[in-house]
Amino acid sequence: MIQETVARCGGWIEPANTWVVTNDVQAAETRRQLPDVPDEQILIEPCARNTAPCLGLAAIHLLHADPDALMFVMPADHAISPIEAFQRAGRTAAAIVAADPSQFVLFGVPPAFPATGYGYIERGDALGDVPAGFKVASFREKPNREVAQQFVEAGSYYWNCGIFCWTASSLLAVMAEHEPDMHDRLQRVARAIGSGDYEATLATEFPGMNSISVDYAVLEKAGNVSVVEAPFEWDDVGSWLSLPRLLGADEKGNTIDGSFCGVRTEGSIVRTTDDHTVAMLGMQNCIVVHTPDATLIANRDDADAMRDLHQALRDQGLDHLL
Repeated sequence: MIQETVARCGGWIEPANTWVVTNDVQAAETRRQLPDVPDEQILIEPCARNTAPCLGLAAIHLLHADPDALMFVMPADHAISPIEAFQRAGRTAAAIVAADPSQFVLFGVPPAFPATGYGYIERGDALGDVPAGFKVASFREKPNREVAQQFVEAGSYYWNCGIFCWTASSLLAVMAEHEPDMHDRLQRVARAIGSGDYEATLATEFPGMNSISVDYAVLEKAGNVSVVEAPFEWDDVGSWLSLPRLLGADEKGNTIDGSFCGVRTEGSIVRTTDDHTVAMLGMQNCIVVHTPDATLIANRDDADAMRDLHQALRDQGLDHLL
């Protein structure tokens, strides 16, 4: 998927202008997967600190290379098609920011169902010269199912898909105002770029940054935020519930990836390997995921409780399973 993320920008954003932020465990494989991206543009977070520090780290490196750098931000776990529509929308967002570098542009996906695992964007007044472009009226947190249904029926809300466009300098300016400690730490890292002190400075400063999303830290506080309605098909493959949409389902509503034997089993999602068979008897609406070191069994209707499971695993010292 990291290859697909880079490839969908082919002919628009060249590998020489592509940067990736990842962790130390995935860095070597990321370099192997993306041989055309310069090694020094694979940035390594010393620990997880959510998206605001992650994108702040990218921003200081971009500004070191180009004081007018424009950032187009894409998570690497999205399924998007067609590429042509995605690139047209991306160019539209880039043009908005180029015309007004203080702008922050988001993509909003028209909700196909009342999802409780996504944040929502409420659109406001139309941007007169941008087709399907609007000012952002409000951000809404991940809702319960009843509220999500209201958002869908209102017709004025989008899923926040986490694809953004802004200038690196604007991002850091808002951080300086609303997350000053994070900004100060990033500036200390920025001053060390290209020096022998960079790794040590990053290892000291990054873990101390507030673990917060860029939505909370920047976008909900910035005054110049717009949303462009996504003209492309989008799915967040970060959720197991995305598999039926991507892979389809059999006549009993089961989505299977791997070796499976089911009897009186319906509406379930199973992910395993070809050499490990999952057998289910009399089960409905389950999620079963087999990996070499752990097996997940969940209620499909309560998949959003995955966050609670993540915390329970951390509490039991089982972080390595995450």
